[in-house]
Amino acid sequence: MDFIDTAYLYGPFVSEQIIAEALHPYPEELVIATKAGFTRTGPGEWTVVGRPAYLKQQVELSLRHLNLERIDLIQLHRIDSEVPLADQLGAFSELQEAGKVGHIGISEVSITEIKAAREIVDIVSVQNLYNLTNRQSQDVLDYCTAEGIAFIPWFPIATGDLATPDSPVADIAGELNASPSQIALAWLLQASPVVLPIPGTKSVEHLTENMGAVQLRLSPEDRARLEALA
Repeated sequence: MDFIDTAYLYGPFVSEQIIAEALHPYPEELVIATKAGFTRTGPGEWTVVGRPAYLKQQVELSLRHLNLERIDLIQLHRIDSEVPLADQLGAFSELQEAGKVGHIGISEVSITEIKAAREIVDIVSVQNLYNLTNRQSQDVLDYCTAEGIAFIPWFPIATGDLATPDSPVADIAGELNASPSQIALAWLLQASPVVLPIPGTKSVEHLTENMGAVQLRLSPEDRARLEALA
C-alpha cells in the first residue's frame, strides 16, 4: 500500500495529524493525498468554500499537520458554484508553482466539469462515489479510463454495507473463500486499471483483510453475478 487519502475536513484535521504521528518520516514511495474546499459548520453539517484565500489556507494547514513541505496530490473537495472554477483551481496552481503541491485532482464531478477543469489545470485524478451498489458515476469512470486519469472511488464498500455477512456479495465470497469486503474491493480493482479504491480502515486486522483483495481474481462470470445481485 503506497497511497493514503485524507482531508483537512476529517476531524477536522485530526486525520492528517494521526497520519504524521504514525508514519513520519514517510517512506519515499508513499503518496499522500488530501483535500481542501469544505468547512464544518456544525455536527454533520458541511459547507463548500471555494474562495482562493480559504483554499490556500487549508493547504498551508495540511502541510503543517502532515509535516510535509509538498503535498503529492491536492484535491478540490467540491466545486463551489459561487466561485469561478478558474479561481478555485488557480489557487492550487499557484501553490503548485510554489512547490507546495505536486498534482491536482477534483471530487464529485461530472464529465463536463472534468473537461472544464482540464482547460484550466492538469487534472490527474477524480474522486467520486462509486461502488458495486452505486454505479451512478460509471460514465465518469469510463471517461477517466479512456483519458488515463486516476479514478478514486470513495465509499468503495458502501460504508461497510458490502462487508457484512448478509451483504449481496456474501454467497459469492463464501464460494471464493474470501470476505465480502475483499470481493467488493476486488470488483473495483478489476473494473479499470485507473481505479484506486480508498477503503476506510480502523484496525490492523481490517487493513490486512482489505489488502487481501489485491490477490483475489474474479472471473467474468463472478463479476456478472455480482453486478446482477447489486
